[in-house]
Amino acid sequence: MSAFAPTEARLDVTRAKYPDFPRGPAVLVRLIKHLFKEIHDEANALLRPYGLNHPEYNILMMLYGSPDNSMHPSALADAAGEKSANITRLTTQLCEKGYVARSGSDADRRKVTLTLTPEGLALIDGFLPGIVTLLHKQTRNLTAGEQDQLEVLLKKMLAGFGE
Repeated sequence: MSAFAPTEARLDVTRAKYPDFPRGPAVLVRLIKHLFKEIHDEANALLRPYGLNHPEYNILMMLYGSPDNSMHPSALADAAGEKSANITRLTTQLCEKGYVARSGSDADRRKVTLTLTPEGLALIDGFLPGIVTLLHKQTRNLTAGEQDQLEVLLKKMLAGFGE
């Protein structure tokens, strides 16, 4: 029996009790939730030796993915899919660890820029080979075409949340 079979059995019970309950959408949403947990757990295990967790990794990678390794907190929150308060907490942790620096704007004291430090860049260089291996492992059962198709479908689903 697959690890997802008990969830499907509960959905069948729910549908028996409430026939209008939509099995297909419920399965998709629950599969995404299960995938998120597995992805999160595996990433945390890989990042633990570096003293990081998955949300901290996401912040570092959003900064790394910007041309100058810098972002404003609001843009970082949007990119990382985190709330502003959580961005403040996470970036404070990363600043305390020496991986991110905060700097104010001379023109506007309220404007803050977050930038990867040389230590942060070195840390990323250290864990990226493991992340690459993990990403390939996590998607190994999908062909390149299936990965492309899933990307299109997930983006389509995500776009529906803004409507």
